[in-house]
Amino acid sequence: MPSEVDPLDSVTETAAGGLAILAERVEQLVQLCERLFQENQSLREQQQDLRAKCEQLHEKNELSRSRIEAMVVRLRSLEQTP
Repeated sequence: MPSEVDPLDSVTETAAGGLAILAERVEQLVQLCERLFQENQSLREQQQDLRAKCEQLHEKNELSRSRIEAMVVRLRSLEQTP
């Protein structure tokens, strides 16, 4: 007697294989999301640090500008004194 193949076995195997592939893909996406979240956090911290450094440089620039302007005023006043 030939053995009969149950068509449901094939469907079950296909479904199980599809679920395994789907589960693997979901796991890959979860890992990607975690990596992107960490990268985003790191980039936000870098951005915050760069903004703080930029502000410090701006303040130093303004201080230098005012000092140079004061020196120019003093030099001009020295030129005008007899």
